[in-house]
Amino acid sequence: MVRRSSRRRFLAACATGASVLGGCIGAGMDPPPVDVRGAMYLPARAFNTYQMWGTYEPGVTERDLRFADRLNLNAVRVWLNYEAWNRDPEGVGRALDHFLKTADDHDIRVVLGIFEGVGRPPIPKNLHDTDPWTAPSVFSPRMVVMKNRDRWDGPRQFVRWVMDRHRDDDRLLAIEVMNEPGWRNWKKRFARAMFEVTRQERGRIPLTIGATSLANAAEYYDWGIDVVQFHYNFAGSQATFRDVLQQAVDLRESTDTPVWLSEWQRVVDFAWREVPVLQRGPNYSSLAPLIRETGVGNFFWSLMLKPAYMLGQRRRGILNGVFHEDGAVWSSDDARAIKSMSGEETFEGEQRREWPDWAAEVKRRV
Repeated sequence: MVRRSSRRRFLAACATGASVLGGCIGAGMDPPPVDVRGAMYLPARAFNTYQMWGTYEPGVTERDLRFADRLNLNAVRVWLNYEAWNRDPEGVGRALDHFLKTADDHDIRVVLGIFEGVGRPPIPKNLHDTDPWTAPSVFSPRMVVMKNRDRWDGPRQFVRWVMDRHRDDDRLLAIEVMNEPGWRNWKKRFARAMFEVTRQERGRIPLTIGATSLANAAEYYDWGIDVVQFHYNFAGSQATFRDVLQQAVDLRESTDTPVWLSEWQRVVDFAWREVPVLQRGPNYSSLAPLIRETGVGNFFWSLMLKPAYMLGQRRRGILNGVFHEDGAVWSSDDARAIKSMSGEETFEGEQRREWPDWAAEVKRRV
């Protein structure tokens, strides 16, 4: 387990800048393989976690995790859905069992998220919408549940269900109690209460929270997380990204705590209101070499090629992912750059820089 220290020490560690990136690597030597090489995973045509688990397709999971194997990934990050579990706990249990077995068959460990903090309200219209232009991600559970303590018995039961089944499940890399509670007090209160339940039920598997940034993660560190996560999807420059990775390395070394960059995508230089066409698609090769150099554990967004998870980004034409559903890749350079984190830099496969046919309506309307 993680050695505890204060939030002040945590923030000081982020600011030190004491170590030199890649300083342990001799001239002309390749960096060692990155320990945690992962992807964020939702099936290509699942627009939210309810759709992933509520209409789970075993064949899709088996196909997609074979794609992950082609990149030598050893981890994936997924979130469950409270509404899907509430409707059919046995069905979600069977789906989760299959997912974990399939991942294990490929030597892939899973960061399993319990609650999701971002997206739109989980009302029936949003949960079931599959139109690529309108279908949103959804937070889970509902706002009225998160804001009212007298409605927390159901979520507590969900947490205990997960922990009873998986607290000592070696197929898991970590249990993520909630993704991005962020800065809203009502979300943080709910997340902290659920984290306390998880701590009471804990076993061998480390506990974590998905954080928007290292500064945001400092608060969760005080709660007792075992793994620090931070997100940096769109970096304005490689220099800025390098600085953030430096902070992660310093934090990891100063606190003896695993630190993962659990969402990243590409370098961009756009304002969100106007996204140049050439910057709307994936470009993991713009950042992957820096991650490999530092050895920071990481999860790119996302394994499958699909319109952006967040509706606001999607309507600006953002596309992310590596694999089409037929196994072709958007970019061979991206696939090689990601695979190189394992120490193997070759990748064989078809490249196709085209939007998926089923999502072409998004590209047409942007």
